[in-house]
Amino acid sequence: MTEIRCPLEEAAERHGERPAVVSGARVVSYAEFHQRVAGVTAALRRTGCRPGERVAVFAPNSPDYLVWLLSVLRLGAVCCPMNTRLPHRTVTDLLRRADCRWLVARGPEQEGLGDAGGSAWNMEESDLRVIRSRDLDVAGDRETTGAEVPSAKGSGGSTMPLDRPATIVFTSGSTGVPKAVLHSYGNHYYNALGSNTNLPLAPGDRWLLDLPLYHVGGLGILFRSLLAGSTVVMPDRGETLDAVLSRYEVTHLSVVVTQLHRLLQQPDSVRYPALRYIILGGSPVPLKLLERAASRGLPVFASYGCTEMASQVATTGPGSTTAQRLTSGKLLPHRRLRIGEEGEIQLAGETLFMGYVEGGKPRRPLTEDGWFATGDLGRVDEDGYLTVIGRRDNRFFSGGETIHPEEIERVLTDHDGVEQAVVVPIPDEEFGQRCVAFVQPRGQSLDGETLAAWLRRSLPRYKVPDAFYQWPPAEANAFKVDRVRFRRLAVEGPGLVLGGQRSG
Repeated sequence: MTEIRCPLEEAAERHGERPAVVSGARVVSYAEFHQRVAGVTAALRRTGCRPGERVAVFAPNSPDYLVWLLSVLRLGAVCCPMNTRLPHRTVTDLLRRADCRWLVARGPEQEGLGDAGGSAWNMEESDLRVIRSRDLDVAGDRETTGAEVPSAKGSGGSTMPLDRPATIVFTSGSTGVPKAVLHSYGNHYYNALGSNTNLPLAPGDRWLLDLPLYHVGGLGILFRSLLAGSTVVMPDRGETLDAVLSRYEVTHLSVVVTQLHRLLQQPDSVRYPALRYIILGGSPVPLKLLERAASRGLPVFASYGCTEMASQVATTGPGSTTAQRLTSGKLLPHRRLRIGEEGEIQLAGETLFMGYVEGGKPRRPLTEDGWFATGDLGRVDEDGYLTVIGRRDNRFFSGGETIHPEEIERVLTDHDGVEQAVVVPIPDEEFGQRCVAFVQPRGQSLDGETLAAWLRRSLPRYKVPDAFYQWPPAEANAFKVDRVRFRRLAVEGPGLVLGGQRSG
């Protein structure tokens, strides 16, 4: 198969009046969604945007954002969702690296830009053109008036070549230097297809889009919902996760460990009867966290994925045993996985990215026989379940012993008083490197001696950190841990010391 019918067009035909997007009091049907995308696609074409060009979007999540993104894809251009937490100077540097020609921006960041950019974006020497989001919104409203949605089944319609470049998602490696990951339309399509096979999604179901659209996990939710004809839920700003799950009757949820911790802080009497699947990913999963979730009746399914594979690679399923749910799950359809030298996870398949964009062109770093080396270490058991040990570039050596920070972090977060933890190396004259830990307490005071004693119950002494530091306030709400920043903080002087000891 080389192309498919546009999923949005097909969903509008099959599920016209069913809700495609729900946000606050706003409900957008598949018919309206399709009409708006058609209008904004025409508006983009009139601005001069052409197939194959790269269009960045800098805005918070919203229903309009989904329209812009799908309109760029319908046009045949490439959408580059940008991290709104980054300063403008960094964003414009990334846009140059990705060879973006267009930028759609919304919010206070857009004020005073003018038609061709502005000093706020540091684009004086750039040919990047800014498209005002309000102009696209008005165009979409104007051009959908009286528009018709396809109604004759089997009538054909727009097609999407699966090998067409679709998105560029920026991801950070262990060096902290963002990589521009280019995905095809087929990468997103097959990733969504495999996910929906494992955890069924159907019309009437509701998937909460609580992840940013500049993260591949957020994009994955959109594509899964389009293929299934289900509903994307986008909460109002300020709504808590607990309130959103109840208000919108969410059936499917994607979270990282920190979000699940916060959900479990609700009283035991709180239940979410509509919630059937919670995909958990992003970091090592503490055993006690899964046990607490199970005791509360929360249907948690651990997952392993990466940006280069367009999101999920392996996920546990409804038939998994308790022991199997402690793994990262089984390989999903349309992916391939093998364990290479030194235990490195290597991947291939129809979801494998088109390459890293460098100098405007993609570079695909694969082995001689076509596999992508992830840098993650893992093992697969006899039943096909994957266990991820940690990052190869996170490990270090202390006195000749191999240290995997993720192993120590997993034990630390099994402590009832620890919300999250990060372990990093610091230089040491005697051992070469030693580890220290940053710890975010959960509602109680902690001291280093208590944590050291906790670790010594299940780890050898050389894996017990020399010191335990307070979690930096600036990292309290970070979506993903920046290990480079934590290493720098550990060397420069991290602040308040909880205590600890040299373990020898």
